[in-house]
Amino acid sequence: MAEMLAGKVALVSGIGPGLGIEIARLYAREGADIVMGARRTEVMEPLAAEIEAMGRRTVWQSTDITDPAQCQALADAAVEKLGRLDVCVNNAFNDGFPVVNVENADLDRWRNVFDVNFFGSLTMTRACIPALRDSGAGRVIFINTMSIRIRQAGWGAYSSSKAALENITKILAKELGPDGIRVNSVLPGYIFADAVRNFLQGQADARGVDYQAVYDETAGETALKYLPDAAEIAGAALFFASDLSLPITGASLDVNAGHWIGGA
Repeated sequence: MAEMLAGKVALVSGIGPGLGIEIARLYAREGADIVMGARRTEVMEPLAAEIEAMGRRTVWQSTDITDPAQCQALADAAVEKLGRLDVCVNNAFNDGFPVVNVENADLDRWRNVFDVNFFGSLTMTRACIPALRDSGAGRVIFINTMSIRIRQAGWGAYSSSKAALENITKILAKELGPDGIRVNSVLPGYIFADAVRNFLQGQADARGVDYQAVYDETAGETALKYLPDAAEIAGAALFFASDLSLPITGASLDVNAGHWIGGA
């Protein structure tokens, strides 16, 4: 079977343990050369070696997406070193911890969350637009969250920043469509990786119950009765990067094992 991203160059921000790594790996397996950005380099260096062992090329550098100059430098490096840019995946995020009700929230902390989740993603996207336009079939993919579907007390900063990102997905789809650039978002629920495992273990410890009982209870909230891992979520990002999604733009794909099913 032909590789779904053969000859493409994909940029992934927020490379770190979990989803960012799995998206980069999957894209590379499907033929793409990979551009990686993250604030810390200790994850990117071994991942680059792994991807290059597949016969792919990589570019990676420390990138704070709240800094326009660093975003531009990463986008420019993609074109200068790999010759083009076809896909921009915005995966970097600020989870907004610690959670706190709006009444007691530090609004400067809220601004920091928005700076990463909304303005940072927008800044990285803007830096990539000229190269994506030159591609003739550019893709922008925002990694969003189920938290904009299921609202919870204390999560105002994170959920609101991601809701703004959802709105800009639709606007950018309208604005960039004439240039052949498709803009879509992936909305994961719980991703069964270290952060969720630690969260579930903390819940089990606090309640004095077995870890498996807490997992089963949480997974029981989904239609499929399990929590998908990062590699499974990455498949949705591959779909939007590939030609399988050619007629799709401005879409939001809920990838949560049926944890949330319903209208907006």
